[in-house]
Amino acid sequence: MNRVVLHYHEIALKRGNRSAFVRQLVDNLRHGLAGTGVHRVRSTPGRIVIALQKQFDWPEMRARLQRVFGVVNFSPALRTEPEMEAMKVGVLEAARDLSFRTFAVRTKRADKSFPMKSPDISRVLGGVVKDASGAAVDLDAPELAITVELLRDAALISVEKIPGPGGLPVGTGGTVLALLSGGIDSPVAAARMMQRGCRVEFVHFHAVPFQDRRGLDKAKELAEALARYQYYSRLHLVAFGEIQRDIVTHVARPFRVVLYRRMMLRIAEALACQRDVPALVTGESLGQVASQTLRNLAAIEDAVDVPVLRPLIGMDKHEISTQAERIGTYEISVQPDQDCCQLFVPAHPATGVPIERARSLEAPLDVPALIARALERVEVAEYSFPNRG
Repeated sequence: MNRVVLHYHEIALKRGNRSAFVRQLVDNLRHGLAGTGVHRVRSTPGRIVIALQKQFDWPEMRARLQRVFGVVNFSPALRTEPEMEAMKVGVLEAARDLSFRTFAVRTKRADKSFPMKSPDISRVLGGVVKDASGAAVDLDAPELAITVELLRDAALISVEKIPGPGGLPVGTGGTVLALLSGGIDSPVAAARMMQRGCRVEFVHFHAVPFQDRRGLDKAKELAEALARYQYYSRLHLVAFGEIQRDIVTHVARPFRVVLYRRMMLRIAEALACQRDVPALVTGESLGQVASQTLRNLAAIEDAVDVPVLRPLIGMDKHEISTQAERIGTYEISVQPDQDCCQLFVPAHPATGVPIERARSLEAPLDVPALIARALERVEVAEYSFPNRG
């Protein structure tokens, strides 16, 4: 193994914008694989090829590649000269230490000027493997599939295809600001936006000193974990306890959660405007809790003018938890903590607050002053990956 071959799918459909998407993916690979033994990352027709240094950390490289959005699959590969004799040696080398009873050779001829066609190349190379191993050819369901990708300046031979996360490269879809709690849902919502090419900034609302720091510390840990997918995370920390106390003073118990959420969105919108970010993201899923009924979601979103994106809106808890495990945030999220929305929360919150009712309930509050107070006390934490100290 001296190369890694990566394939993409959705990027290939971008036509006039394809080159920009590929450049971003190449940049992300260079950044995300720093320190693992990469010599060069370059784009070739329909694929990206990573040349490796003599010493490289394949387990770490493999783990990082599985977090690079835009990559559909990747394969460790052996590079040879694009000549039949060199490819014969290459397929034997690639299969040398493997045990298999059936196999197939599949050739992808990106260089159409090569004098032999793909089926003929596969037939010749398959004969070499058959003679050396005694294994039978099975083109439908082989135990070993040997792939030969024939480029103009190289042949790349691989025997393993590893799935990537797919989607679009982070950095191609703009920036959003995600509300990050310490729970399971919001980190998954953020990751799904990254998979659609967005860079994600975070805002976390905490109730320190009215509650302990466990929720605050979890949010920091989640933002750091998510930096593995976009290589840099900015987390805005908003003290929300005093604002909740003001709401409690003026608002009856059943309506407080909806007003908490309206105020959170307003503060997040103000931060987004400061950062020139055009949209907010939440981890809300329809019907999951009392504040996430259709009527309450409408009342909450009414508080702001910017778009509120809800990538989990149609997912159930099992689906969300499965994705949280996949992206590596589940174990962090299930640690016990004190969420700020648990502060002064009623036992039976209202499940259907009309928009006009929500507006009238806020009438006694000095909303601009509350937003200004929150913005004055925002703290920022930043996380990079790979962490170079």
